[in-house]
Amino acid sequence: MAQTTRQPYNVLFLCTGNSARSIMAECSLSRWGRGRFHAFSAGSHPRGQVHPTTLELLRKLNFKVDHLRSKSWDEFAQPDSPPLDFVFTVCDQAAGEACPVWPGQPMTAHWGVEDPVAFTGPAEAQLRAFQRSYMELDNRIRIFTSLRLEELDKLALKRRLDEIGGIRLPSTEAG
Repeated sequence: MAQTTRQPYNVLFLCTGNSARSIMAECSLSRWGRGRFHAFSAGSHPRGQVHPTTLELLRKLNFKVDHLRSKSWDEFAQPDSPPLDFVFTVCDQAAGEACPVWPGQPMTAHWGVEDPVAFTGPAEAQLRAFQRSYMELDNRIRIFTSLRLEELDKLALKRRLDEIGGIRLPSTEAG
């Protein structure tokens, strides 16, 4: 994706509810890609609010959360929306939905992560589920931000993005 004159790259993370995974990915990329990437998140069917455990975790990780909100992907499909360079789905359901036409003809990839919102159990175990989802996304985003995008042709870049989406954290025992 030879782009030498226009920075930063605009990246949209998509999920169904835009209350946990896509929000966490937005925050992670804002941290690791500062100055090089501009991160956004949205949902196909936004819940209307960020999940409280997402906010709790992000605060513990020293992120500012007052600007975070659950929003529709329609906000990014408008003619005056920022042109997108990358769109990553982070949940399987959103990956299977018909997406809007994005300004900028972005490169897309699926980086599915287990939904921590779906976890049922004690609050401490739920927080661990959110932490695991965050760590998996954060790991992928660190790899993504280390890529020398300007040196990769579209085919090589697409292959790398798909490989990154397949990276998983090692399994851990529950409990």
